[in-house]
Amino acid sequence: MAEFYKLPAAYLNKQLQALVRAGILTSVSGPRGGFSLARRPEQISVLDVVLAIEGNGDAFRCEGIAKDSPGGSMDADYARTCLISQTMRHAEVTWRTELSRQSIAGIAQSIERRFPDARESTVLQLIGARSGQ
Repeated sequence: MAEFYKLPAAYLNKQLQALVRAGILTSVSGPRGGFSLARRPEQISVLDVVLAIEGNGDAFRCEGIAKDSPGGSMDADYARTCLISQTMRHAEVTWRTELSRQSIAGIAQSIERRFPDARESTVLQLIGARSGQ
């Protein structure tokens, strides 16, 4: 799969293992092993996948620019009062809400409607890549 998607194998394995730890995938080791979904695709949101790979930390962290600027105060909680921080937090909440509404099943259905031959074509390409063709 790494070769097919032109990714370093170690990188792909790290991401797949993160998905296993999050309960999104199951893995079976050995020559006939591999990965499969641990839950039905309707039960896996895009947010589940993002959190498994990226973690649950904030996408934006206030680094104290206002505190360190002229007129800044060490006593103020700029992370809470900073308009940039508030704007970014609002955007992140909106982004996470939208990702939580999208299931991987819904994405797969959209792809299949838009590209009816995508599944068969991808499987054939993966088989070809696996056999070295």
